[in-house]
Amino acid sequence: MNEKKFDPKKLQKLNNPQRLLDIPPDYVWEKLNIEKPGVFVDIGAGTAFFSVAFLQKSKLSTIYACDSSEVMINWIKENVVLKHPNIVPVKTEEDSIPLDDGIADLVFMINLHHELDNPSMTVEESNRILKPGGNIFIVDWKKKKMAEGPPTQIRCLPEQVKKQLVNSGFKNVDFFNELPKHFLVVGEKYQ
Repeated sequence: MNEKKFDPKKLQKLNNPQRLLDIPPDYVWEKLNIEKPGVFVDIGAGTAFFSVAFLQKSKLSTIYACDSSEVMINWIKENVVLKHPNIVPVKTEEDSIPLDDGIADLVFMINLHHELDNPSMTVEESNRILKPGGNIFIVDWKKKKMAEGPPTQIRCLPEQVKKQLVNSGFKNVDFFNELPKHFLVVGEKYQ
């Protein structure tokens, strides 16, 4: 297994309620410009932990919970879909998401960016599936030494992520560093 990738055998770590305190959905939501949420796409959804949190935050029609791990997709099918039929698990490749162009109002990635072999391609794929005027947000670990999270050397800087978004055609790209362990980068697809 690639040492950058999350080990699916540790998937229960993804369901730790502390994650909602570390990355509060309300904090993220207030940084976004979403008037009528309809369809969200969670890339690197893992156990769909944050898909559930955002589904509860907004009255969505659908959240596509995308992951490249068959283990995660099966876990979502067995543990989430029955309770939350609006969450649709989707098996993906890292830089290929089998969803239609312009399907999503919001695409988001939480603690995934540092794992990607080619993050620019994933950002471009995010742009493709977003509606014009749709939003993207990326949360990842700050590049500093701490007890939790991935090794510091594989973490990325918010400035790098911002540049990838701008280079992929996003506008109004900004980043926020107020959270203790994570940064947040937001952007909007040109209309």
